[in-house]
Amino acid sequence: MIDLAIIGGGPAGYVAAERAGSKGLKVVLFEKRELGGVCLNEGCIPTKTLLYSAKVYDTAVHGDKYGVFAKDATFDFAKIVDRKNRVVRRLVGGVGVKMRNNGVQVVKGNAVIDGRTAEGIKIVCNDEVFFAANLLICTGSEAFVPPIPGLKEAGDIVMTNREILALKEQPKSLVIIGGGVIGMEFASFYNTLGTQVTVVEMLPEILGGLDKELSAMLRGVYAKKGVEFNLSCKVTKIDGNVVTYVDKDGAEHTVSGDKILVSVGRRAVVSGFGLESLGVEIERGGIKVDNKMRTNVPGVFAAGDVTGFSLLAHTASREGEVVVNNLTGREDTMRYDAIPGVVYTNPEISGVGLTEETAQAKGVDYKVATLPMAYAGRFVAENEGGNGVCKVLVGQKHGQVLGVHMLGNPSSEMIYGACMAIESELTLKELEEIVFPHPTVSEIFKETAFAIK
Repeated sequence: MIDLAIIGGGPAGYVAAERAGSKGLKVVLFEKRELGGVCLNEGCIPTKTLLYSAKVYDTAVHGDKYGVFAKDATFDFAKIVDRKNRVVRRLVGGVGVKMRNNGVQVVKGNAVIDGRTAEGIKIVCNDEVFFAANLLICTGSEAFVPPIPGLKEAGDIVMTNREILALKEQPKSLVIIGGGVIGMEFASFYNTLGTQVTVVEMLPEILGGLDKELSAMLRGVYAKKGVEFNLSCKVTKIDGNVVTYVDKDGAEHTVSGDKILVSVGRRAVVSGFGLESLGVEIERGGIKVDNKMRTNVPGVFAAGDVTGFSLLAHTASREGEVVVNNLTGREDTMRYDAIPGVVYTNPEISGVGLTEETAQAKGVDYKVATLPMAYAGRFVAENEGGNGVCKVLVGQKHGQVLGVHMLGNPSSEMIYGACMAIESELTLKELEEIVFPHPTVSEIFKETAFAIK
C-alpha cells in the first residue's frame, strides 16, 4: 500500500513528495510531462533566466553611467534561449535527484483516478494499477484563452506563455493581451532587446492586485522605454496579426504585431484525470479545501494552483508541506496573510500583506509611510539615475506591520523580511529595534518604518 500518491510534479507535488519521503512515507509521484511543472518548465525559471540575460545586456548598454564603456554590446537571441533551456534541464534533473534521494517513486505518465476500493484509492497509469491510503492532487493550472473571435484562426501568431518560451527568433513587434505579471515580464524582456511592445489591458491599471501607486510608477518606467500601454481596453477580435480593441469610451482601435501573446490569467486543471470518480467538491473553478488542504473526501488533499486560490509557486510548495506535516503528526495550517508577490521586471516590484486599496476595502485603520529607495545608500551606489519607493503599512491601534510594497532592485531578495514581520505579527516598535546590515538596500524597510508617524 502506498502511503501517499501525488498527481502532479510541480512545486506543490515535488516538494510534498520530498518532505514525505524524507519522513519515511512510501510515496509515488505521477507526472505526465517533466518534473517541476509549469513553474520550472514553462514559467518561473525560464522567464527569470531570460530576464537576467536582458538585464545583463541592459547593464552593458548603459554601463557609461558607471564609468564602464561597452559601446559594441550586442546579444545573440538563440544563445539566450539556449541558456534558458540548459538552466531548465539542469534544474529538472536536480528535482529528479531529490526524488531518488528521498525514496520517491516517480512515474511518468497520465495518471487517472478510478475511485476507491477496499485496497485504497485506485490510480491507473501506463496500464499499471496503484493503490494509495492518501492522495494529493497537484495538477496545477493552464493558461486561460478567452473566446476572442479570430483567435484560433490566427494560428501560431497567437501564443500563451508556453509557446512564447519556445520561440527561436525574436519578433520585431509583440502585442500582449493582458498587463498582469506574465504580460509585464515578457514586455520587459522583449522591450529590453528592442522589440516594439504594445500592452492591451482591460483594467484601468497594470498588475491588478498589487499596490496601485507602485504599479503606475512601473508602467511609467516602461512607457519611457517605449512600451505602449492601452488601459481600460477590451479586445474584440483578432484578424491574423491585427488586434482590434475598444477603449473605455467605446472607440475602436487596431494594433498589429509579428506575434500576439495572450496572458489574461490561468485556470485550475480539474478534469482529465478522473477526479469525478471520488466526488471531490469544486468551488469557483478549483478544488475546495480547508486550511489543512483537505478536500471533502477523506484522505484526499489538494495543493497548488488546482485550488484556484493563490496561483504562486511558493504558495504551492507551502501548501504541500502543510499536507505532509498533518499526515506525519505535526499540526499545521495554511495561512495566506504573508504570501509575497514579485514581478521580475527591471526594476522589480514586490509586495506582501495589505495594500492601501485592500486595507480600505476591509475597513482596516492603518498608518502609512512611503520613502524613495534613494534613502538607502547602497541603492544610490548601484542604481545610477534609477528611482524606486518603499511603502510600509501598520495598524493604527497596535502598530502591527500589515503590508510592505517596494519598487526597485533587488526588492525580490528583500521582501522575505517583510513576510517574516507580517507572519510574526511584529509591531513597529519591534521592527525599529532590529539591526539591519549597512550598507544594504534592505535598510529602506526600517527607514520607512521610522518615517511612520
